Amino acid sequence: MYRISIERHFDAAHYLREYEGKCENLHGHRYKVTANLKTDKLDEIGLAFDFTVLKKSIDKILERFDHTCLNDIDPFTSINPSSENIASTICSELKPYLEGKTVEIESIQVWESPDAWVTYFPD
Repeated sequence: MYRISIERHFDAAHYLREYEGKCENLHGHRYKVTANLKTDKLDEIGLAFDFTVLKKSIDKILERFDHTCLNDIDPFTSINPSSENIASTICSELKPYLEGKTVEIESIQVWESPDAWVTYFPD
């Protein structure tokens, strides 16, 4: 089994509705996103998946989050932009980029600080 992982970043503000704490106020993070794919197959040139393709796919997803207030963009206009919801959203939006490929998403990690992150494992 092979795990293919890339790391990207974006900067954004958000607030957590009904949190009842300081995170209910508008604040920002430098988010780190790690995408982990898995496969047991290599292609004809010995690659599990092309890092460049994965980076471009994740960048396309994250570009709409970067330098925004996440609460102002879908789907976070109706759900809280928690790290958990950000991770599952990235996962859902990455799936179409992988259709027909021999890899699947193992997990998506979203770090909102150097010591706090969530790992989402799709079903």
